[in-house]
Amino acid sequence: MLLGAAASGAALQDAHAQPYPSRPITMVVPFAPGGTADVLGREFAVEMSKLLGQNVVVELRPGAGGNIGAEHVAKQSRADGHTLLLGSLSVSTNVSLMKLNWDPRKDLIPVAGIATVPNLLVVAADSPFKTVSDLISAAKVKAGSLFFGSSGPGTSSHLAGELFQDRAGVTITHVPYKGSGAVYPDIIGGRVTMLFDLAGSAVGQVKGGKVRALATTARRRSPAMPDVPAIAETFPGYEFGSWFALFAPAATPKDAVALLEQATIKSMQTERIKERLLQIAAEPVPNSSVDFAKFLANDIERYARLVREGRLDVLQ
Repeated sequence: MLLGAAASGAALQDAHAQPYPSRPITMVVPFAPGGTADVLGREFAVEMSKLLGQNVVVELRPGAGGNIGAEHVAKQSRADGHTLLLGSLSVSTNVSLMKLNWDPRKDLIPVAGIATVPNLLVVAADSPFKTVSDLISAAKVKAGSLFFGSSGPGTSSHLAGELFQDRAGVTITHVPYKGSGAVYPDIIGGRVTMLFDLAGSAVGQVKGGKVRALATTARRRSPAMPDVPAIAETFPGYEFGSWFALFAPAATPKDAVALLEQATIKSMQTERIKERLLQIAAEPVPNSSVDFAKFLANDIERYARLVREGRLDVLQ
């Protein structure tokens, strides 16, 4: 019995002494396949795997504007550093827009900020609308006669459209889909007028020639797309983007968070990631865990204020 107890104690010590990470890391992407989050997640998974000495595996858990995947990481995953969330803007907006069973301020800890990516306002390649002003003029003729698709309620493509309507003083009918990829056939077919898609997924569609980019939601034109005007050129002050960041469950050990933070920031310095971020017109956000936590708190309050002011409606 003594020998058995000694052996069990040694085994426990060995288990606790295992270096982190001790097995593959799962990166949960809470959005549909093929979108910007999916593409970014897979790029970071490749680079972080090299740095961490363990495979980083992307797992898609789409639905409910990103809430299904986020709640899984926040409430159902072991806080041991082996499960991450590639979170986006919905982490801060849905606190005010939806009734959640989790709170990003209490249930998640930021690992590192990545970047903010603008949306592109796209229409069909053969659309009669050539400029933002053309769209607004048509929308003013009859309220609700134009349709904008989105990736779903609460997503960046939805919020960008709502803020656009507010600034332009028009009513455009919202048509939610399950992921932006599902919107494109209806844009091309003329059943939907437009889409505010994240640049990361929109750029490929624009290059394919089936849709045309009318404007970017960034505050200025991107060097990667110099011919695409900013909506701010029509409505000064209009700016919208969707940030991306990695999160872990709140109780994750500090040393694991620090190692993941370091791996994320080093990955961003690789040519692979720098080129990808340039392609999607990404702009910087605070990178460190501490600084991004402050950024997140401010962003949550920003959208809470928009709801209080009646500029955004709470989603049912």
